[in-house]
Amino acid sequence: MITVKMGRDYLELAVKKAREAFVRGEVPVGCVVVREGEVIGSAHNMTETTKDPTAHAEILAIREASSRVGDWRLEGCEVFVTLEPCVMCAYALVLARVKRVTFGALDRRHGGVITLYSILDDERLNHRVLWVYDPVEECSRILEEFYRLKRDGGGCPQG
Repeated sequence: MITVKMGRDYLELAVKKAREAFVRGEVPVGCVVVREGEVIGSAHNMTETTKDPTAHAEILAIREASSRVGDWRLEGCEVFVTLEPCVMCAYALVLARVKRVTFGALDRRHGGVITLYSILDDERLNHRVLWVYDPVEECSRILEEFYRLKRDGGGCPQG
């Protein structure tokens, strides 16, 4: 079982991915997928770079993990993401049969886990994903800084 300290370590890896997104001018969200203590997928948002509205960190990390294990079923895997998954990403976690997702910030505009919707708890679906909201200041701070720079017209630093 992953301890809280280890969970925080994985969230810190997700924060590093979010920082990469920030530098690239992407909404700074990072995600890692873990199976038996090993990171098998990691990504950050790439919607601007790829011009693909589905290129969220969770979707890209799930794709990488599925490719690595050779199966779309990620049973027993845990996902650590800096921001509460949106509806699309929450349902992707259900479809992938992920065991648990831990996120470090709430998404008050698009949250699909607890803020606006409860996709992961919906009993009508064939799988439920356990979830943990573990507030991590850096997860919120990087998003606030990104949007502040956007509002101020300064854009975001490019890598």
